[in-house]
Amino acid sequence: MVNYKELGLVNTRDMFQRAINGGYAIPAFNFNNMEQLQAIVKASSDLKSPVILQVSKGARNYANQTLLRYMAEGAVAYAKELGCAHPEIVLHLDHGDSFELCKSCVDMGFSSVMIDGSALPFNENAALTKKVVEYAHKYDVTVEGELGVLAGVEDEVKAEHHTYTNPEEVIEFAKRTGCDSLAISIGTSHGAYKFKPEQCTRNAEGRLVPPPLAFNVLDAVMEKLPGFPIVLHGSSSVPQEYVDMINKYGGKMPDAIGIPEDQLRKAAKSAVCKINIDSDSRLAFTAAVRKVFVEKPGEFDPRKYCGPARDEMEKMYKHKILEVLGSDNKLANL
Repeated sequence: MVNYKELGLVNTRDMFQRAINGGYAIPAFNFNNMEQLQAIVKASSDLKSPVILQVSKGARNYANQTLLRYMAEGAVAYAKELGCAHPEIVLHLDHGDSFELCKSCVDMGFSSVMIDGSALPFNENAALTKKVVEYAHKYDVTVEGELGVLAGVEDEVKAEHHTYTNPEEVIEFAKRTGCDSLAISIGTSHGAYKFKPEQCTRNAEGRLVPPPLAFNVLDAVMEKLPGFPIVLHGSSSVPQEYVDMINKYGGKMPDAIGIPEDQLRKAAKSAVCKINIDSDSRLAFTAAVRKVFVEKPGEFDPRKYCGPARDEMEKMYKHKILEVLGSDNKLANL
């Protein structure tokens, strides 16, 4: 048993309450490798932002659970080395699909877990979430549940259609499960193709313009659960500059589209206190790597293409913290 506090990590409870009260959201950045981790820690430390390091089931398998534990511990030490005396770093399981997986993560030093029973009938989802909560809370690990289904593809998570969260169910779900935060569905979706072209309009330049998020659903949820931490998944904006770079340097990503940042800014000022961003990091990394491969086809040193990718991701993370989420200078102890 590895307790996350021994690694210098924190859970989400205090940072979420401060975010709700302060009208901003905590960045939850998914990572799979060292360069992503370096960029996340550098960006959040430089800007004095709390941060959630998110690991999916697939990323955990890819990176190895033992290495992850030491990477998280190293992230805290690296933040301090960068001059952030009191970092607030969460290691969070994204889309846990079973009690056993969540338990394993708790036992290996995660400070927060998500149990995603959203595809199950309400009662089964509530029962599974409650079981995870009861185990995790023994070790002061916070738990995120989910109501409603997001469309799209992210690692093992796949759904053809989204189902908006039913505001009438949220009070009973929160009461029955004891979860610490709740992911809801208001029209965001996973992956780099969040909407089909037929769901969108096109602007004067011919680019797709996505439909607006269902803020009426968010407002209804907040009315039912005032002050309760709300989470948005599938919230990458899919920056067109990266899509254009990828396509310019040999990629093929027609009609990739994300969530407009102005809508995420609006959500961040509400009870939405955690916003998940994954695809934007993948796009930044891929765009930078493709550029090096085309401009320097003889390059074979991974540092020469992973380094620029790391720099591009750091720039993107800082933009999200400063211009979208508003979490800069929000550490409890600056």
